[in-house]
Amino acid sequence: MATSNPAFSRNPAFNSPGALAATKSLSDAELQDMYSAPAATSQDTDRMSYEDTIAKTALSFAVLVVAAVASWMLTPHLGFLPILGAIVGLVLGLVNTFKKEPSPGLILGYAVFEGLFVGGISRIFEDMYGGVVVQAVLATLVVVGVTLALFANGKIRASKRATKVFMIAMVGYLVFSLVNFGLMAFGAIDGPFGARSAEIFGIPLGVIIGLLAVLMAAYSLVLDFDYIQRGVNNRAPSKFGWSGAFGIMVTVVWLYVELLRLFAISRE
Repeated sequence: MATSNPAFSRNPAFNSPGALAATKSLSDAELQDMYSAPAATSQDTDRMSYEDTIAKTALSFAVLVVAAVASWMLTPHLGFLPILGAIVGLVLGLVNTFKKEPSPGLILGYAVFEGLFVGGISRIFEDMYGGVVVQAVLATLVVVGVTLALFANGKIRASKRATKVFMIAMVGYLVFSLVNFGLMAFGAIDGPFGARSAEIFGIPLGVIIGLLAVLMAAYSLVLDFDYIQRGVNNRAPSKFGWSGAFGIMVTVVWLYVELLRLFAISRE
């Protein structure tokens, strides 16, 4: 008798008497090979996995680092590279953020231009404050490593309340950054860091804001890790591993730039 259950109707063993007989005709060796075959991987099922997301993230950072090294060497001769990288990187970042589905080409393109920005700005800061790049790189690795370890051990988790506070703080930070940039652009404030150079009880405002920005970037990493974890647990398509890679790349670059500026301001 025919059945309407798709789980059964798609199985040849339930469709015709001959099909079941054919199944029974398999030898013991063939059946053993079927049982011994490895389980389907995330690549076989086209599902998001930690391994695949890590590979996409590593590729994205490899592209970014190559572009950063090139920009580091060329910026003294082509001073427009970090500006070009910042502008195009911002545009590609917004495009990737608002796309419904990730585009590997656009994400790797973002990595290229963001690398031009990171390498160029790093060279400029290094020429002004020798050794600051090494400090920023090591601090970035420490923050990322500690945040990942705490998240993996369940010590920190994303929550609705913390995320709401994070979003409010982000809006305030962006408003301050835009106002400070405007004041610097129109010459209303002197100094390489604008209002960040002002002191409160002898402490540069940039140091205080920088520390808060580092904390926000660390929580942003928690949100990135949480996104990847939920994607894997919900068996999202593997292409969304690119979204996880993009999110981590954006956050790590932001964290690095904040630390770079923080160490530079502390030397003023």
